[in-house]
Amino acid sequence: MIRILIVEDDEHIAKMIAAALNIGGYQSFICDDGAQAIQRIQSEPFDLILLDVMLPGMDGFTIMEKIQDRDISVIFLTAMQEVADKVKGLRLGAEDYIVKPFEAVELLARIEVVLRRKNRGKTRLRYGNISVSIQEHIVKQGETFVNLTPKEFDLLVFFLQHVDIALTRERLLSAVWGYDFAGETRTVDIHVRQLRKKLRLEKNLVTIPKLGYRLERQ
Repeated sequence: MIRILIVEDDEHIAKMIAAALNIGGYQSFICDDGAQAIQRIQSEPFDLILLDVMLPGMDGFTIMEKIQDRDISVIFLTAMQEVADKVKGLRLGAEDYIVKPFEAVELLARIEVVLRRKNRGKTRLRYGNISVSIQEHIVKQGETFVNLTPKEFDLLVFFLQHVDIALTRERLLSAVWGYDFAGETRTVDIHVRQLRKKLRLEKNLVTIPKLGYRLERQ
C-alpha cells in the first residue's frame, strides 16, 4: 500500500488530510515537527510527503533541501500564496504546490497525478502471470497475448499501479476517461467485467459494494 507522510502542525488540518487519504485507499502517517519529519523520512519508507511550509523548528523549504537525495515525491501544502514561494518550492524539487484551504477531492486528484507521473518511468508491469509492456501496448498472460481495447488497457495499467487500493468508480472514470468525460459510472463496470473475463481476474479484481473496485495483491 502507498505510504504518505503528512507533515503538518495544525492537528485539525492533519486529521482532515488523513481522513481524505484513508478514503483514497492510502496509508497515512502524521508528523507535526520539522526535525522529527526528517528523522522519519530518513528511517522509514514513504512514497509521498505532504509537506507544510510553516512548521515549528524547521520550515518545509529547509526540510526539502535536506531530503533532496531521497527518491520521494513531495507536495507542498501552504497558506503562502506568493508566486515567489511557489517557484521556490518547485525549484527545490517539489512535484506540486497546493494553497490552503483546499478541498479533499482536489488533494486526492493532485496526489493521483503525482503518483502516476512517478510511475511513468516504469514501462513494464507484472501481476502474477500477467505482464504488461506500456510502451508497446502489449498484454500477455503467460506466453499468450491478450487483446484489450485501448480503454481496457489503460484501466488495467491503472489497477496494476494501485494494487490493494480501493478505487471508486468516479476516480477510475477521471483517471482513465478524463475529468470531462460525460458518460456514466456504468462504463467502468462494463470494462471491469471485460478485464475479469479476458484475464481471469474474477477472484482478484473484487467489487467493493457502493464504492468501486480493488485489485488484490496475490
